[in-house]
Amino acid sequence: MIDDARESDVPEQDEESYRGPSKSSRKREMLALQNLGEQLVALSADRLSRVPMPDDLRDAIRDAQRFTKHEARRRQLQYVGRLMRNVDAEPIRACLDAFNGVSRAETARQHRLERLRSDLLEDEEVLGNIARDWPGADLQHLRVLRRNALKEREQGKAPRAYRELFRLLRDFDAGAAEAAGETSDFESGE
Repeated sequence: MIDDARESDVPEQDEESYRGPSKSSRKREMLALQNLGEQLVALSADRLSRVPMPDDLRDAIRDAQRFTKHEARRRQLQYVGRLMRNVDAEPIRACLDAFNGVSRAETARQHRLERLRSDLLEDEEVLGNIARDWPGADLQHLRVLRRNALKEREQGKAPRAYRELFRLLRDFDAGAAEAAGETSDFESGE
């Protein structure tokens, strides 16, 4: 008898009484979005242009990049965080992960291009494969960069041509993906 009285005194939690996430939970989500906004503000103009986002958010981020005074920047970052509440943050997170090397697909792509660069330095015949895969590739420029990279390696100089060779291969690969109508790793979140 006493057990029955105790059970009836306890109100039941039904689905209708649920009022959504707690205040603390909402605050954590807002701080996470503001942190994501801070990461966007820290990006270079080139990388920021590759992040899929609405124009008003992009403008707010550019404004935050211009502000040098602490208080103005802090308020602008809060504004960016508020704008982020109305945006699907997952594609932006995926893009930042790809920039930071977290994306497996982007990492695999980088490794594939590094192997191609190494193969090209070892054997000039790889230029034929490059010409086949990327018909618009400037083979003469690649030959010059290859020759300069080999010369830099022999002389122990800074690897400028070696790095430029990678950038050029990366640009060819990105251009081929766009021409084929594929989405980049940054946009697809892979």
